[in-house]
Order: sequence, then C-alpha cells, then structure tokens
Amino acid sequence: MLFADRPLCVPTRSILRSLGEEVRERRKQRNLSQEALAHQAGIHPNVVGRLERGSYNVTVLTLSAIAVKLNASVLELFAGASKRQ
Repeated sequence: MLFADRPLCVPTRSILRSLGEEVRERRKQRNLSQEALAHQAGIHPNVVGRLERGSYNVTVLTLSAIAVKLNASVLELFAGASKRQ
C-alpha cells in the first residue's frame, strides 16, 4: 500500500492545517489572491486552496516556490506553522 492510499494521521493533519494557515496569513498580508500567488509560483490555483485548507501534502519544491513569492523561506513558513500548534 502506498502512503497516498492511507489516511493522514491526526498530527499530520494538524501540521498541514497550521502550515496552510501560515501561508494564508502571509498571502493576505501581501494582498495576493490565491490565483495570483499560484500564477506567480507557477502552480495550479487549486494547490494553493488545498494547501491553505490543510488538505494537501505539499512537496518541498512547491512550498519553496510559494515561499519565494511570499518573500519567506521554507524554514520561516514551518516556524510560523509550529507556533500555531
């Protein structure tokens, strides 16, 4: 069975939700829509929405592209997310 076939455990959902909240807050601080952030990061707008809702296990490369457009590092996004838990 692949990881994608298994439901996410509660701590994982909490981490993803916190990360999504951090991305949403930083995006709104920059007055960007989900669509604008997605376009600038070169990803589909649905990815941003799913990430912000905590329902998407984002790849490091995608998160890095998002972080660049939010003028943040991946480390800063995770640090902000960890403060939310």
